[in-house]
Amino acid sequence: MVSKGFWKRRSLRVPDDQQTKAAELTLRDSIYPICLVTILFFLWGFTRTPLASLGHAAWILRHFGYRAVFIWGLFLYGLGALLAIPAIIGRSFGGFCVCIFIIGNGLGSLETAANPYITVCGPPKFSEIRINIAQAFNGIGTVIAPVLGSYVFFNFDDDVALRNVQWVYLAIACFVFLLAGVFFLSVIPEITDADMAFQASETHAGTQDKPFRKQYRLFHAAFAQFCYTGAQVAIASYFINYAVETRSNTDSALASKFLAGSQAGFAIGRFGGAALMHFIKPRKVFLLFLTLCIVFGAPAITQRENTGLSMLFVVMLFESICFPTIVALGMRGLGRHTKRGSGWIVGGVMGGACVPPLMGLAADRHGTGFSMIVPTLFFVAAWSYALAVNFVPAYRDTVDAFSTTEVGLRERDEDAVVGGGAVTSGTDVKVAGVENPEVANVEKV
Repeated sequence: MVSKGFWKRRSLRVPDDQQTKAAELTLRDSIYPICLVTILFFLWGFTRTPLASLGHAAWILRHFGYRAVFIWGLFLYGLGALLAIPAIIGRSFGGFCVCIFIIGNGLGSLETAANPYITVCGPPKFSEIRINIAQAFNGIGTVIAPVLGSYVFFNFDDDVALRNVQWVYLAIACFVFLLAGVFFLSVIPEITDADMAFQASETHAGTQDKPFRKQYRLFHAAFAQFCYTGAQVAIASYFINYAVETRSNTDSALASKFLAGSQAGFAIGRFGGAALMHFIKPRKVFLLFLTLCIVFGAPAITQRENTGLSMLFVVMLFESICFPTIVALGMRGLGRHTKRGSGWIVGGVMGGACVPPLMGLAADRHGTGFSMIVPTLFFVAAWSYALAVNFVPAYRDTVDAFSTTEVGLRERDEDAVVGGGAVTSGTDVKVAGVENPEVANVEKV
């Protein structure tokens, strides 16, 4: 018989006004949940995530919690994969499109929760490093997926390939349902708005708690994310066309190999950028990388042959850290608005649906080479946020308050307790090595 405590510890609803220990997680405390959520980043690297509605995921996140969204997203992903099997057997294109829509909503839900969770799970000082390393596994997935696909799908006739696809979707469904079970059974930290408000006050970044509509730094970050993501997706979408049109003796097959190489550079850039952030402030690394995207993207507008193509290689290398770093920087100091605000920043991925058509229009009229002016201009628009977090005090000071804080770098057992164990900070803590705190001399931190 499963005890009531078992179900209580695994409840999917955590009130946002309830403060937990999550705001002060140490590196050791955060290792397991971070590793578990990082699997999700690798998982959606195996597909091109379509634009999914963020409404249902955002609602579940605010009314239940991160773990509930993880399970919901995996459920939708698995459901879509299972339903795809009869659609494939019946060769129903419409049915398969519906299944892809369900899968896309699952992946969209996972991305809605996973990015902010990795950002806030653990010491705030290392937020940018954590999310960039996690996102790097997404890049690995995008490199491995085409290679596996060539062996599973493209070396067989149509009938055999269809059977292989069915087995692949069945394997995906089994894996994601199993992973959903792991998330349900795992007791991972649940970060509430009360935790983030406490964290902001501890770093002195939340001394001016404003209404959501006045969080102008958040909306600037969401704008930057829209512009950056639009530019990134536009370049990736037209990379093959660019190579074919601007480089002699290049067909689509060769251009696709160039694209795979640039995606590998993208993944390497995230690991390298994360390592660089250990020595240089993340906001400065972000400014450097986004600036170099503009510097090398502009010549691709007019240069041709290997020169123009090499410019795009370098641009994709320096694109690597921008998306996750905007998420991490934009969430700084949101306090009680963290969950709601993270939805706006992640929602910036809509730029990936808006900018490529503009680039396509420019390509139709002036050629793919000249159309690179479109993503370059959107890089410049996103650059306004990189400049702000480095040179505008209201932005920079908030970011630096989290980058220098000691929250999470020391064990919580140093917190003060009074009387019969009441905690002065409002969190549940313990006193290391002391059996009876009432007889211990505990110094308030």
